[in-house]
Amino acid sequence: MAQAQVLMLGAGFVTRPTLDVLTSAGVKVTVACRVLAQAQELAKGVENARAIALDVNNQAALDAEVAKNDLVISLIPYTFHATVIKSAIRQKKHVVTTSYVSPAMLELDQQCKDAGITVMNEIGLDPGIDHLYAIKTISEVHEAGGKILSFKSYCGGLCAPEDSGNPLGYKFSWSSRGVLLALRNPASFYQGGKVVNVPGPELMAEAKPYLIYPGFALVAYPNRDSTPYKERYNIPEAQTIVRGTLRYGGFPEFIKLLVDLGFLSDDENDALKELIPWNEATQKILGASGNSEHDLISAITTKANFKSNEQSEQLLAGLKWIGLFSSEKIVPMGNPLDTLCATLEKKMQFEEGERDLVLLQHKFEIENKDGSKETRTSTLCEYGAPVGSGGYSAMAKWYALNSQCMTPWRFHHF
Repeated sequence: MAQAQVLMLGAGFVTRPTLDVLTSAGVKVTVACRVLAQAQELAKGVENARAIALDVNNQAALDAEVAKNDLVISLIPYTFHATVIKSAIRQKKHVVTTSYVSPAMLELDQQCKDAGITVMNEIGLDPGIDHLYAIKTISEVHEAGGKILSFKSYCGGLCAPEDSGNPLGYKFSWSSRGVLLALRNPASFYQGGKVVNVPGPELMAEAKPYLIYPGFALVAYPNRDSTPYKERYNIPEAQTIVRGTLRYGGFPEFIKLLVDLGFLSDDENDALKELIPWNEATQKILGASGNSEHDLISAITTKANFKSNEQSEQLLAGLKWIGLFSSEKIVPMGNPLDTLCATLEKKMQFEEGERDLVLLQHKFEIENKDGSKETRTSTLCEYGAPVGSGGYSAMAKWYALNSQCMTPWRFHHF
Protein backbone atom coordinates (compact mmCIF):
# COMPACT_ATOMS: atom_id res chain seq x y z
CA MET A 1 0.00 0.00 0.00
CA ALA A 2 1.33 3.44 -0.96
CA GLN A 3 2.20 5.85 1.82
CA ALA A 4 -0.81 8.02 2.69
CA GLN A 5 -0.31 11.71 1.95
CA VAL A 6 -2.05 14.60 3.69
CA LEU A 7 -2.05 18.31 2.91
CA MET A 8 -2.39 20.21 6.19
CA LEU A 9 -3.41 23.82 5.66
CA GLY A 10 -2.26 26.04 8.50
CA ALA A 11 0.70 26.20 10.87
CA GLY A 12 -0.90 27.98 13.78
CA PHE A 13 -1.51 27.43 17.47
CA VAL A 14 -3.35 24.10 17.29
CA THR A 15 -1.59 22.26 14.47
CA ARG A 16 1.31 20.57 16.26
CA PRO A 17 -0.56 17.55 17.74
CA THR A 18 -2.15 16.73 14.39
CA LEU A 19 1.22 16.83 12.65
CA ASP A 20 2.87 14.69 15.33
CA VAL A 21 0.20 12.00 15.33
CA LEU A 22 -0.02 11.72 11.56
CA THR A 23 3.71 11.66 10.87
CA SER A 24 4.40 9.19 13.67
CA ALA A 25 1.86 6.88 12.02
CA GLY A 26 3.87 7.01 8.79
CA VAL A 27 1.66 9.50 6.98
CA LYS A 28 3.48 11.95 4.71
CA VAL A 29 2.31 15.47 5.61
CA THR A 30 2.76 18.65 3.61
CA VAL A 31 2.47 21.66 5.93
CA ALA A 32 1.17 24.64 3.97
CA CYS A 33 1.01 28.23 5.17
CA ARG A 34 0.96 31.65 3.52
CA VAL A 35 4.15 32.43 5.43
CA LEU A 36 6.79 29.84 4.53
CA ALA A 37 8.81 30.46 7.69
CA GLN A 38 5.86 29.43 9.88
CA ALA A 39 5.38 26.19 7.96
CA GLN A 40 9.12 25.47 8.12
CA GLU A 41 9.21 26.08 11.87
CA LEU A 42 6.36 23.61 12.42
CA ALA A 43 7.83 20.93 10.15
CA LYS A 44 11.41 21.39 11.37
CA GLY A 45 12.94 18.09 12.45
CA VAL A 46 9.73 16.13 11.85
CA GLU A 47 10.18 12.99 9.80
CA ASN A 48 7.63 12.61 6.98
CA ALA A 49 6.87 16.35 6.99
CA ARG A 50 7.72 19.04 4.45
CA ALA A 51 6.86 22.73 4.41
CA ILE A 52 5.57 24.89 1.56
CA ALA A 53 4.23 28.40 1.09
CA LEU A 54 0.66 28.38 -0.20
CA ASP A 55 -2.06 31.00 -0.57
CA VAL A 56 -5.41 29.23 -0.86
CA ASN A 57 -6.73 32.18 -2.86
CA ASN A 58 -4.36 31.14 -5.66
CA GLN A 59 -6.59 28.54 -7.30
CA ALA A 60 -3.95 27.04 -9.57
CA ALA A 61 -1.43 26.63 -6.74
CA LEU A 62 -4.06 25.20 -4.38
CA ASP A 63 -5.34 22.73 -6.98
CA ALA A 64 -1.79 21.55 -7.69
CA GLU A 65 -1.09 20.77 -4.03
CA VAL A 66 -4.49 19.21 -3.36
CA ALA A 67 -3.98 16.91 -6.35
CA LYS A 68 -0.77 15.50 -4.85
CA ASN A 69 -2.48 14.29 -1.67
CA ASP A 70 -5.13 11.83 -0.54
CA LEU A 71 -6.68 14.15 2.02
CA VAL A 72 -6.77 17.82 3.01
CA ILE A 73 -6.98 18.91 6.66
CA SER A 74 -7.96 22.57 6.76
CA LEU A 75 -6.93 24.26 10.01
CA ILE A 76 -7.14 27.80 8.65
CA PRO A 77 -9.93 30.33 9.40
CA TYR A 78 -13.40 29.07 8.47
CA THR A 79 -13.89 31.79 5.85
CA PHE A 80 -11.49 29.89 3.57
CA HIS A 81 -13.02 26.40 3.89
CA ALA A 82 -15.43 26.74 0.96
CA THR A 83 -12.51 27.65 -1.29
CA VAL A 84 -10.60 24.59 -0.11
CA ILE A 85 -13.60 22.29 -0.59
CA LYS A 86 -14.14 23.56 -4.14
CA SER A 87 -10.56 22.63 -4.94
CA ALA A 88 -11.05 19.21 -3.36
CA ILE A 89 -14.15 18.69 -5.49
CA ARG A 90 -12.17 19.48 -8.64
CA GLN A 91 -9.40 17.09 -7.61
CA LYS A 92 -11.73 14.49 -6.01
CA LYS A 93 -9.96 14.54 -2.64
CA HIS A 94 -11.35 14.20 0.88
CA VAL A 95 -11.40 17.09 3.38
CA VAL A 96 -11.46 17.44 7.17
CA THR A 97 -12.19 20.68 9.05
CA THR A 98 -12.93 21.41 12.69
CA SER A 99 -15.22 24.35 11.94
CA TYR A 100 -18.96 24.88 11.83
CA VAL A 101 -20.62 24.14 8.51
CA SER A 102 -21.17 27.58 6.99
CA PRO A 103 -23.89 28.28 4.40
CA ALA A 104 -21.16 28.56 1.75
CA MET A 105 -19.91 25.08 2.66
CA LEU A 106 -23.40 23.60 2.79
CA GLU A 107 -24.09 24.80 -0.74
CA LEU A 108 -21.34 22.43 -1.91
CA ASP A 109 -22.98 19.32 -0.42
CA GLN A 110 -24.36 17.90 -3.67
CA GLN A 111 -21.17 18.69 -5.57
CA CYS A 112 -19.19 16.76 -2.94
CA LYS A 113 -21.52 13.79 -3.31
CA ASP A 114 -21.28 13.93 -7.09
CA ALA A 115 -17.48 13.99 -6.82
CA GLY A 116 -17.56 11.02 -4.44
CA ILE A 117 -15.62 12.79 -1.69
CA THR A 118 -16.12 12.90 2.07
CA VAL A 119 -15.97 16.25 3.88
CA MET A 120 -15.91 15.91 7.67
CA ASN A 121 -16.68 19.06 9.70
CA GLU A 122 -17.32 20.11 13.31
CA ILE A 123 -14.89 17.61 14.82
CA GLY A 124 -12.80 19.84 17.06
CA LEU A 125 -13.57 20.87 20.62
CA ASP A 126 -16.51 23.21 20.08
CA PRO A 127 -17.94 22.19 17.72
CA GLY A 128 -16.96 18.55 18.09
CA ILE A 129 -16.52 17.00 21.52
CA ASP A 130 -19.46 19.07 22.74
CA HIS A 131 -21.72 17.22 20.28
CA LEU A 132 -20.61 13.82 21.59
CA TYR A 133 -21.32 14.56 25.24
CA ALA A 134 -24.62 16.25 24.43
CA ILE A 135 -25.93 13.32 22.40
CA LYS A 136 -24.74 10.83 25.03
CA THR A 137 -26.70 12.45 27.86
CA ILE A 138 -29.77 13.24 25.74
CA SER A 139 -29.94 9.63 24.55
CA GLU A 140 -29.64 8.31 28.10
CA VAL A 141 -32.47 10.57 29.31
CA HIS A 142 -34.76 9.67 26.42
CA GLU A 143 -34.09 5.94 26.78
CA ALA A 144 -35.12 6.22 30.44
CA GLY A 145 -38.39 7.90 29.44
CA GLY A 146 -37.34 11.41 30.46
CA LYS A 147 -37.42 14.81 28.77
CA ILE A 148 -34.83 17.54 28.26
CA LEU A 149 -36.47 20.79 29.38
CA SER A 150 -33.37 22.96 29.00
CA PHE A 151 -29.96 22.48 27.39
CA LYS A 152 -27.12 24.96 27.86
CA SER A 153 -23.60 24.40 26.56
CA TYR A 154 -20.77 26.87 27.10
CA CYS A 155 -17.13 26.50 26.08
CA GLY A 156 -14.09 28.72 26.45
CA GLY A 157 -10.48 28.59 25.38
CA LEU A 158 -8.92 30.71 28.12
CA CYS A 159 -5.61 31.46 29.76
CA ALA A 160 -4.97 30.16 33.26
CA PRO A 161 -6.34 32.70 35.78
CA GLU A 162 -2.86 33.61 36.99
CA ASP A 163 -1.86 34.45 33.39
CA SER A 164 -4.88 36.66 32.62
CA GLY A 165 -3.30 39.99 33.54
CA ASN A 166 -3.95 42.00 30.37
CA PRO A 167 -7.03 44.27 29.94
CA LEU A 168 -8.98 41.62 28.04
CA GLY A 169 -8.11 38.79 30.44
CA TYR A 170 -7.38 36.77 27.34
CA LYS A 171 -4.55 35.32 25.25
CA PHE A 172 -4.69 33.55 21.91
CA SER A 173 -4.60 29.75 21.99
CA TRP A 174 -6.10 29.43 18.50
CA SER A 175 -6.46 31.57 15.37
CA SER A 176 -6.48 35.21 16.44
CA ARG A 177 -8.44 36.18 13.35
CA GLY A 178 -10.92 33.40 14.05
CA VAL A 179 -11.39 34.73 17.59
CA LEU A 180 -12.13 38.24 16.35
CA LEU A 181 -14.39 37.10 13.51
CA ALA A 182 -16.50 35.05 15.93
CA LEU A 183 -17.15 38.19 17.97
CA ARG A 184 -19.05 39.76 15.06
CA ASN A 185 -21.50 36.92 14.49
CA PRO A 186 -25.20 37.32 15.31
CA ALA A 187 -26.72 34.72 17.63
CA SER A 188 -30.07 32.97 17.95
CA PHE A 189 -31.30 30.64 20.68
CA TYR A 190 -34.40 29.32 22.43
CA GLN A 191 -35.32 30.84 25.78
CA GLY A 192 -38.55 29.75 27.47
CA GLY A 193 -39.92 28.38 24.21
CA LYS A 194 -39.29 31.57 22.23
CA VAL A 195 -36.55 32.35 19.73
CA VAL A 196 -34.24 35.18 20.78
CA ASN A 197 -32.21 36.90 18.06
CA VAL A 198 -29.12 38.95 18.92
CA PRO A 199 -27.54 41.13 16.20
CA GLY A 200 -23.76 40.84 15.88
CA PRO A 201 -23.04 44.39 17.14
CA GLU A 202 -25.06 43.64 20.31
CA LEU A 203 -23.55 40.22 21.03
CA MET A 204 -21.24 41.39 23.81
CA ALA A 205 -24.10 43.20 25.55
CA GLU A 206 -25.76 39.78 25.93
CA ALA A 207 -22.92 38.45 28.14
CA LYS A 208 -23.96 37.43 31.66
CA PRO A 209 -22.06 36.08 34.70
CA TYR A 210 -21.96 32.27 34.60
CA LEU A 211 -21.00 29.97 37.46
CA ILE A 212 -19.07 26.77 36.82
CA TYR A 213 -16.59 26.82 39.69
CA PRO A 214 -16.57 29.58 42.36
CA GLY A 215 -12.90 30.28 41.66
CA PHE A 216 -13.55 31.43 38.09
CA ALA A 217 -15.06 34.87 37.37
CA LEU A 218 -16.71 33.82 34.10
CA VAL A 219 -19.20 35.40 31.76
CA ALA A 220 -21.10 33.66 28.97
CA TYR A 221 -22.68 34.83 25.74
CA PRO A 222 -24.50 32.96 22.94
CA ASN A 223 -22.58 31.64 19.96
CA ARG A 224 -24.09 31.65 16.46
CA ASP A 225 -27.41 29.93 15.79
CA SER A 226 -28.46 27.40 18.45
CA THR A 227 -31.99 26.89 17.09
CA PRO A 228 -31.18 24.01 14.67
CA TYR A 229 -30.03 21.88 17.61
CA LYS A 230 -33.62 21.28 18.67
CA GLU A 231 -33.79 18.99 15.65
CA ARG A 232 -30.13 17.95 15.41
CA TYR A 233 -30.03 16.81 19.04
CA ASN A 234 -33.58 15.40 18.86
CA ILE A 235 -34.92 17.50 21.74
CA PRO A 236 -38.19 18.97 20.39
CA GLU A 237 -39.46 19.16 23.98
CA ALA A 238 -36.72 21.57 25.10
CA GLN A 239 -37.87 25.10 25.90
CA THR A 240 -34.36 26.53 26.27
CA ILE A 241 -31.44 25.69 23.99
CA VAL A 242 -28.29 27.81 24.14
CA ARG A 243 -24.77 27.10 22.93
CA GLY A 244 -22.28 29.78 23.84
CA THR A 245 -18.83 31.02 24.74
CA LEU A 246 -17.05 31.53 28.07
CA ARG A 247 -14.69 34.40 28.86
CA TYR A 248 -13.40 36.09 31.99
CA GLY A 249 -15.27 39.13 33.28
CA GLY A 250 -14.38 42.41 31.57
CA PHE A 251 -13.81 40.84 28.15
CA PRO A 252 -17.27 41.60 26.70
CA GLU A 253 -17.20 45.28 27.65
CA PHE A 254 -13.81 45.74 26.02
CA ILE A 255 -14.80 43.93 22.83
CA LYS A 256 -18.07 45.87 22.61
CA LEU A 257 -16.06 49.08 22.73
CA LEU A 258 -13.85 47.86 19.87
CA VAL A 259 -16.96 46.96 17.86
CA ASP A 260 -18.62 50.32 18.53
CA LEU A 261 -15.47 52.17 17.48
CA GLY A 262 -15.13 50.22 14.21
CA PHE A 263 -11.97 48.26 14.99
CA LEU A 264 -13.55 44.89 14.11
CA SER A 265 -14.64 46.02 10.65
CA ASP A 266 -13.04 44.25 7.70
CA ASP A 267 -14.06 46.99 5.26
CA GLU A 268 -11.15 48.10 3.12
CA ASN A 269 -9.39 51.24 4.35
CA ASP A 270 -6.65 52.65 2.11
CA ALA A 271 -5.01 54.44 5.04
CA LEU A 272 -4.35 51.06 6.66
CA LYS A 273 -2.34 49.89 3.67
CA GLU A 274 0.48 52.25 4.63
CA LEU A 275 3.10 51.98 7.38
CA ILE A 276 1.65 54.70 9.62
CA PRO A 277 1.68 55.21 13.41
CA TRP A 278 -1.16 53.73 15.43
CA ASN A 279 -2.36 57.15 16.59
CA GLU A 280 -2.81 58.17 12.95
CA ALA A 281 -4.55 54.87 12.13
CA THR A 282 -6.87 55.33 15.11
CA GLN A 283 -7.65 58.86 13.92
CA LYS A 284 -8.62 57.49 10.48
CA ILE A 285 -10.79 54.72 11.94
CA LEU A 286 -12.57 57.05 14.37
CA GLY A 287 -12.80 60.06 12.09
CA ALA A 288 -11.19 62.13 14.86
CA SER A 289 -10.15 65.75 14.36
CA GLY A 290 -6.54 65.01 15.29
CA ASN A 291 -4.22 62.21 16.39
CA SER A 292 -3.24 63.47 19.84
CA GLU A 293 -4.33 61.32 22.76
CA HIS A 294 -6.73 64.08 23.82
CA ASP A 295 -8.32 64.23 20.35
CA LEU A 296 -8.64 60.45 20.14
CA ILE A 297 -10.20 60.10 23.59
CA SER A 298 -12.66 62.89 22.77
CA ALA A 299 -13.73 61.03 19.62
CA ILE A 300 -14.06 57.77 21.56
CA THR A 301 -16.25 59.27 24.28
CA THR A 302 -18.68 60.58 21.65
CA LYS A 303 -19.05 57.09 20.13
CA ALA A 304 -18.94 54.93 23.27
CA ASN A 305 -21.60 54.45 25.92
CA PHE A 306 -19.63 54.17 29.16
CA LYS A 307 -21.68 53.15 32.19
CA SER A 308 -19.49 54.96 34.70
CA ASN A 309 -16.32 56.98 35.06
CA GLU A 310 -14.63 53.89 36.47
CA GLN A 311 -15.52 51.85 33.39
CA SER A 312 -14.40 54.69 31.12
CA GLU A 313 -11.01 54.86 32.81
CA GLN A 314 -10.59 51.08 32.70
CA LEU A 315 -11.47 50.70 29.02
CA LEU A 316 -9.47 53.70 27.86
CA ALA A 317 -6.47 52.33 29.77
CA GLY A 318 -6.96 49.10 27.84
CA LEU A 319 -6.94 50.90 24.49
CA LYS A 320 -3.76 52.66 25.57
CA TRP A 321 -2.21 49.31 26.56
CA ILE A 322 -2.88 47.96 23.07
CA GLY A 323 -1.04 50.98 21.70
CA LEU A 324 -3.87 52.67 19.80
CA PHE A 325 -2.77 56.14 20.96
CA SER A 326 0.94 55.53 20.41
CA SER A 327 3.43 56.38 17.66
CA GLU A 328 4.24 52.70 17.21
CA LYS A 329 3.88 51.68 13.57
CA ILE A 330 0.97 49.45 12.54
CA VAL A 331 1.31 46.27 10.52
CA PRO A 332 -0.58 47.53 7.44
CA MET A 333 -3.27 44.97 6.57
CA GLY A 334 -5.73 47.14 4.67
CA ASN A 335 -8.65 47.00 7.12
CA PRO A 336 -9.20 47.67 10.83
CA LEU A 337 -9.84 44.03 11.83
CA ASP A 338 -6.65 42.54 10.42
CA THR A 339 -4.51 45.53 11.36
CA LEU A 340 -5.69 45.27 14.97
CA CYS A 341 -5.30 41.49 14.87
CA ALA A 342 -1.62 41.80 13.89
CA THR A 343 -0.97 43.98 16.95
CA LEU A 344 -3.00 41.83 19.34
CA GLU A 345 -1.10 38.73 18.23
CA LYS A 346 2.10 40.35 19.49
CA LYS A 347 0.57 41.77 22.67
CA MET A 348 -1.45 38.72 23.70
CA GLN A 349 0.86 35.77 23.19
CA PHE A 350 1.42 33.17 25.87
CA GLU A 351 4.81 33.76 27.49
CA GLU A 352 7.31 31.18 28.71
CA GLY A 353 5.83 29.12 31.54
CA GLU A 354 2.24 30.27 31.00
CA ARG A 355 -0.65 27.85 30.48
CA ASP A 356 -3.94 27.86 28.64
CA LEU A 357 -7.19 26.43 29.96
CA VAL A 358 -10.13 24.74 28.26
CA LEU A 359 -13.54 24.84 29.97
CA LEU A 360 -16.59 23.12 28.52
CA GLN A 361 -19.83 22.52 30.40
CA HIS A 362 -23.21 21.11 29.42
CA LYS A 363 -26.12 21.81 31.78
CA PHE A 364 -29.32 19.80 31.37
CA GLU A 365 -32.63 20.49 33.10
CA ILE A 366 -34.38 17.12 33.05
CA GLU A 367 -37.88 15.88 33.78
CA ASN A 368 -37.72 12.19 34.60
CA LYS A 369 -40.33 9.59 33.70
CA ASP A 370 -41.86 9.77 37.20
CA GLY A 371 -42.28 13.55 36.95
CA SER A 372 -39.33 14.42 39.20
CA LYS A 373 -36.86 17.02 37.99
CA GLU A 374 -33.09 17.23 38.18
CA THR A 375 -30.16 19.26 36.92
CA ARG A 376 -27.31 17.33 35.37
CA THR A 377 -23.96 18.78 34.29
CA SER A 378 -20.92 17.43 32.46
CA THR A 379 -17.76 19.52 32.71
CA LEU A 380 -14.39 19.41 31.01
CA CYS A 381 -11.67 21.49 32.69
CA GLU A 382 -8.11 21.00 31.50
CA TYR A 383 -4.94 23.05 31.65
CA GLY A 384 -2.34 22.87 28.91
CA ALA A 385 1.36 22.25 29.35
CA PRO A 386 3.38 25.38 30.21
CA VAL A 387 4.78 27.19 27.18
CA GLY A 388 8.35 26.05 26.62
CA SER A 389 7.89 22.66 28.27
CA GLY A 390 7.50 20.83 24.97
CA GLY A 391 3.96 19.70 25.75
CA TYR A 392 0.70 20.58 24.03
CA SER A 393 -1.64 23.40 24.91
CA ALA A 394 -5.06 22.28 26.10
CA MET A 395 -6.65 23.89 23.04
CA ALA A 396 -4.31 22.11 20.63
CA LYS A 397 -4.88 18.78 22.36
CA TRP A 398 -8.67 18.93 22.36
CA TYR A 399 -9.10 20.84 19.12
CA ALA A 400 -6.72 19.35 16.60
CA LEU A 401 -6.20 15.76 17.73
CA ASN A 402 -9.77 14.94 16.78
CA SER A 403 -9.11 15.96 13.19
CA GLN A 404 -6.60 13.16 12.73
CA CYS A 405 -8.87 10.63 14.47
CA MET A 406 -11.58 11.25 11.87
CA THR A 407 -9.42 11.47 8.77
CA PRO A 408 -11.21 9.59 5.99
CA TRP A 409 -8.10 7.65 4.99
CA ARG A 410 -8.65 5.58 8.14
CA PHE A 411 -11.90 4.20 6.82
CA HIS A 412 -11.22 4.42 3.08
CA HIS A 413 -7.89 2.59 3.44
CA PHE A 414 -5.88 4.73 1.05
